[in-house]
Amino acid sequence: MSDTINRPKNKQLAPADGRDGGHTENERLADRAYRQILDLILTGEAKPGEALNERRLGEILNMSRTPVRDALLMLETEGLIARHGRLGVQIREMRIDEYVDALQIRMILEPAVARMAAGRVATADLDALDAILQDALAGALAGRAADRSQTRLVDERLHGLISDSAGNPQLTQIVRNLRRKTQVFDLRNLPERAVDACREHLEIVDALRDADGERAAQAMTRHLEQVRASILARLSGA
Repeated sequence: MSDTINRPKNKQLAPADGRDGGHTENERLADRAYRQILDLILTGEAKPGEALNERRLGEILNMSRTPVRDALLMLETEGLIARHGRLGVQIREMRIDEYVDALQIRMILEPAVARMAAGRVATADLDALDAILQDALAGALAGRAADRSQTRLVDERLHGLISDSAGNPQLTQIVRNLRRKTQVFDLRNLPERAVDACREHLEIVDALRDADGERAAQAMTRHLEQVRASILARLSGA
């Protein structure tokens, strides 16, 4: 594993990741290891194709190899890492066809999930997200570089609240796994979408606050269509 991967900073990770830490100390450590390794992957500190060594990760995360191994199994189940015989565990390079397929499924499911969640998300949570998004939008319009880590946390929080509020845990997990696969690509390749993404998310928040399921579904559809269009434009060189 490359020495460029640094010890994770003490920062608040998005709680809407669907994991409650389990009932034993090792399960709680595995959950923490999962979140911290995921953070390394999503922020780009750990690169696609890079090997993940259990011992090295244990040193970085200051924990034994057992919870690290359990965390790697979780990430392997989600398709973010893969085992390659003697090469060991490596971060997967997401192929564009996998990305497009996952996004297509998201475009079918997430508008329906937003419709189900309308009127069920706590007003305080929506107000907090609105304030953060308004600040991010003002910064983007002023030319301030986006904080990719903060962008990911806000995106994760909003979509997580929507899926959690829909009241269907199985659907929530399906959407979450699909988002993991597309999120890696989105955050590394679409910095130019900062302004539009904020506005699209604010439209979703407004619809949820108004308990307008149809408008929430339409806003989610527009958001995902714009993400898809931007990705295809980037790939075509447009």
